[in-house]
Amino acid sequence: MKPVAVIILNWNGSALLGEFLPQVLATTDSSIADVIVADNGSTDGSLELMRRQFPDVEVIELGENYGFAEGYNRAVAATRYRYTVLLNSDVATAPGWIGDLYRFMEMHPEVGACQPKILSYTDRSMFEYAGASGGFIDRNGFPYCRGRIFSTVEEDRGQYDEPIPVFWASGAALMVRSDLYISAGGLDRDFFAHMEEIDLCWRILLAGHEIYAVPSAVVYHLGGGSLPASSPRKTYLNFRNNLLLLHKNLPDNTRRATLLRRRLLDTLAWIRFVAMFDFRNAAAVWRAHRDFRRMARNYTSHPDVDLLRMRPDSRCDIITGYYLKGRRTFSRTFC
Repeated sequence: MKPVAVIILNWNGSALLGEFLPQVLATTDSSIADVIVADNGSTDGSLELMRRQFPDVEVIELGENYGFAEGYNRAVAATRYRYTVLLNSDVATAPGWIGDLYRFMEMHPEVGACQPKILSYTDRSMFEYAGASGGFIDRNGFPYCRGRIFSTVEEDRGQYDEPIPVFWASGAALMVRSDLYISAGGLDRDFFAHMEEIDLCWRILLAGHEIYAVPSAVVYHLGGGSLPASSPRKTYLNFRNNLLLLHKNLPDNTRRATLLRRRLLDTLAWIRFVAMFDFRNAAAVWRAHRDFRRMARNYTSHPDVDLLRMRPDSRCDIITGYYLKGRRTFSRTFC
């Protein structure tokens, strides 16, 4: 058996499969990896497209839309590979990408998961928002990346080409040890979509493994393939899941203070939406906090370690740095 499964989760994405899957197949070393499509109950002809245009690609038919998290959990459970790559359906891959990730993982047994450098599909000189060259999280729980702080995305000039340990690897192109994925509990299906990979990476770190960015491997992400940035649904999931992320993974002695600080910051975001007459996104923030209070009761076990206090890259306050100090790009001295 080959050591790697590249699993593409699809839901009503026949157009994306038609555009991106040929590039993935052409650039993925078939001696290392099998490319598999897991279908989340599509009704747009995706399965017919796979049978017609890609008859040699294995398809796992899940039967219904389980969301990003549970869809991948079921797909990984149905396969038996040493490594699994979760690859978005709107990602094109560069030659050699899978070999670089695979060899890095083989040479570093302490690493539980890694990601390639993620560039924009439409402008390949720029990093892509969802992951760039490795992800971090600040003291207030805000994710940021080498190459992207809030909405400011940097040009790729080779400034982040060294492999480094990171806090989280992007779910757009995430390689993980399959047995670790399963033992860590996989992606949290309650998240449905958005930030579930950060939650998984947090648990991998708590289990004593490292997460790495491996920029010698390169992919190109279209982004916004599921929900546009301005979508109230996306706003809702991001705000709700960010609160769940902190609630789940922080210890009792720091969790309440961090959540209080974060909820005050979210209130400022709500005020901003209202001031802009964007009442749909303001309502999404309110619903996110309401549903977080209900869902938080499901998580009664918490770790003893506060990674936000232990890791230097998580002591930052990127709101202060970005909005008050004008620091719009990542650097090791960002904090």
